[in-house]
Formats: sequence, structure tokens, C-alpha cells
Amino acid sequence: MIILGLILLILGAVLSVPVLWTIGIILIVVGAVLWILGSAGRQVGPRAHYW
Repeated sequence: MIILGLILLILGAVLSVPVLWTIGIILIVVGAVLWILGSAGRQVGPRAHYW
């Protein structure tokens, strides 16, 4: 999710498409939150680990 967010962020910057920029930022933030929760040992949804 973080990698997809980075790709969309770069595409949004290169192509000057603000929607891609916004979606990229949202995906990076959500991916980072899930990564932090998963690495802290908390269950994320039905998964015990989130990679």
C-alpha cells in the first residue's frame, strides 16, 4: 500500500494531476498506520500480522 501510494504520488507530481497526488498521500498514511499497528503486535482486522 505504501509503494502504491508512492507511485501515485510520483505520477501525480509528474503529470500534474492533483487527484493522484491526494490519493497517493492518503494511501501512504493508511499504509504507515497499518504498518505501525502490525509491528506493535496489534491485530489489524482479521490478520494477526500486516506486511
